[in-house]
Amino acid sequence: MARTTPHDHPITEGEPLYRRIATKLLGELRDGTIPPGERLPGERHLAEHFEVSRETVRQALQMLRRDGLVSTDRRGSHATLPGPPVETPASSGFPVGARWATRSAVTRATVAWEVPPPGHAEALLVAPARPTLVHRYWSASADGRELRTAVTSFSAVALAEVQELGRYRDRADGTGAAELRRAYDWMRRAGLTLHHRDTITRIAGTPSVRVTRRVHDQHARPLEITDLVMDAQQDALVYEFTVPAAV
Repeated sequence: MARTTPHDHPITEGEPLYRRIATKLLGELRDGTIPPGERLPGERHLAEHFEVSRETVRQALQMLRRDGLVSTDRRGSHATLPGPPVETPASSGFPVGARWATRSAVTRATVAWEVPPPGHAEALLVAPARPTLVHRYWSASADGRELRTAVTSFSAVALAEVQELGRYRDRADGTGAAELRRAYDWMRRAGLTLHHRDTITRIAGTPSVRVTRRVHDQHARPLEITDLVMDAQQDALVYEFTVPAAV
């Protein structure tokens, strides 16, 4: 009898819960949320993410391991999907100024479906009081002194055309961890050419600066706006660059 894998069948209500979770996890592995070779989140995190028990997650991972889609060693579980390696990001990481999971920094990121901060709605052409996907990022150096905080709001265009972003709407409760570091690569894979405009200004009376990033596509449609506040000592600077769509 031929072996079947989660992607051979659509999700149905009658199948075991662990198989449905395996199918959902496989979908996130395939869309690049967790690139091949990178460690998967722990069982506890996955259980919270999919709102199931850790035992269900354990069974789903075992199923993916059996089908050669996940491997586990002393460092944890890793995606081992076949195919070419994930391309090296051609654009800067998301959000601007992010420092992800290094020994010298502690980071946290969440997403929520809510009304964007003042100024963001106008920049994104979002109607007043209309909610959208809002991403919040926080980072501190190991000694806790160097802080970085960023708030990003996405436009309706970004959510409609970038499948990976749109999927976050139903689970954007503002509490769970959010992995959006490949957001710009997702946009490029969706055929969008990214035009970044970053404005950096000193915050009067503080040792910090504010970086405001606005991203448009090749049709001048707004995709996202980010406000980053970080410790620095420099004057205002504005620069622009364009990242072509993925071929």
